[in-house]
Amino acid sequence: MKVTIVGLVTPHLLNVVDLAKQAETGVNVDWHLRDAVARTLDDLGHQFNAAELLAAYVQGLETAAQEAARGRAAYAGVLQTAAGIAAQRLKRRD
Repeated sequence: MKVTIVGLVTPHLLNVVDLAKQAETGVNVDWHLRDAVARTLDDLGHQFNAAELLAAYVQGLETAAQEAARGRAAYAGVLQTAAGIAAQRLKRRD
């Protein structure tokens, strides 16, 4: 089986999307969101192509947030927060 960037990153993106859906219903997901992003950065950061994987993760979060911004404020806010946290931590890694 061939492992791809999409195959490695998608489950992590879907985890954040699930948290965003919960936030839309009024659930406080801040701690869970920060934990999910930290675990993702740790999991993907150990791969040989970590830079590409983490860049794809941040780009996926930003794209999802932009698409959701049209009427789903809480949902988009969670995605934007996750993208910001991930991007910030990536800068610290460099």
